[in-house]
Amino acid sequence: MTITITPAASERMRSFLAGTPSAAGVRFGVKKTGCSGFGYVVDLAQVVGEGDETVEVDGVKLIVDGKSMPLIDGTVIDFQRQGLNASFVFHNPNATGECGCGESFTVG
Repeated sequence: MTITITPAASERMRSFLAGTPSAAGVRFGVKKTGCSGFGYVVDLAQVVGEGDETVEVDGVKLIVDGKSMPLIDGTVIDFQRQGLNASFVFHNPNATGECGCGESFTVG
């Protein structure tokens, strides 16, 4: 599995992890939601669960559940600031469409 993190995303994730030293890593995956079917999940992971895979990218431990892996393989995670807004941005080669508001995506 290949996931790429831009320097801006890496810096943001390291900042989250520094604030919670007990975290096992950053959880990255998808959940069913929105108009198109799937939404991204980025959060601190307290534990590595059964079926999770740990991938180290640029020194950041990403914890990905097995169900999400085929949907996010090849994704590039970026972090962007636009005015007062800041968010992670995902470039996923598996996504075949997005909803109009950009909150969810379709695969297949």
